[in-house]
Amino acid sequence: MSESKAYISESEVQQFRAEGYLIVRGLFGTEEVEEIKTEFMQLHQAGPVERLFHPVPEDQANGDILKQYPRFMHPHRVNELSMRYMIHPRVMHVLHDLFGEEALAAQSMFYYKPPGARGQALHQDNFYLLVEPGTCIAAWTSVDRSDEDNGGLYIVPRTHEETIQCPNEADPSVSFTTHEVVVPDGCKPVPVILEPGDVLFFNGNVIHGSYPNTSKDRFRRSFICHYTGVSTTKISNFYSPLYTEDGTAIHDIEHNGSGGPCGEEYAVMGPH
Repeated sequence: MSESKAYISESEVQQFRAEGYLIVRGLFGTEEVEEIKTEFMQLHQAGPVERLFHPVPEDQANGDILKQYPRFMHPHRVNELSMRYMIHPRVMHVLHDLFGEEALAAQSMFYYKPPGARGQALHQDNFYLLVEPGTCIAAWTSVDRSDEDNGGLYIVPRTHEETIQCPNEADPSVSFTTHEVVVPDGCKPVPVILEPGDVLFFNGNVIHGSYPNTSKDRFRRSFICHYTGVSTTKISNFYSPLYTEDGTAIHDIEHNGSGGPCGEEYAVMGPH
């Protein structure tokens, strides 16, 4: 690793393994968070990016604020800052400790989630990434304060030990995604309260999601990336190539296009 500082302790690694998630407070500083926020607001103003980002004007949104502020998929493919933060040494160092091996970056996303935006139904990330063997890990960086009022993330602790579920249909009035998984008996979603610069790391089998942003004037912006361990042999083809910490592209990972445990009808769902 390029930085030797211990960003997390052994007890935090054990917490991640027991609970399926870990919050690293203040991993990014105020200036770094402002840099990310400013960049993505400028990207939004600049308009669509083919296949990755498709905002529309208010008069074409039919009252859906998420059509004006959709998520930006894979910005690292077209934006240097996104690549830089996706493979940031601090993030990669934490991931190395959590995977127990070198991490590879698979995906970046930016969520704007303005007031009035719907949430994202409870789901599991590795349903989409189809990482084998094992699973992926998400790094969810809070750009604004994220809480219950502005549609912050909910997570179901210890569900990293669950298998990947075949989802049910989600309620479109509260979720912009169409599929939802069931919370196992004895478990419940809990809110994750994050300040700008905090990073939530969680296992790809952990059930998580969010509810609508009911605040009057608060965005809930977040920069979210997914990673695999270097021992990964298969991943959904949407996430290729993978990247090492120094930005080297890895193209020789086998594409896993089977639709996973839920069958071929889910293979065309695309990224979450």
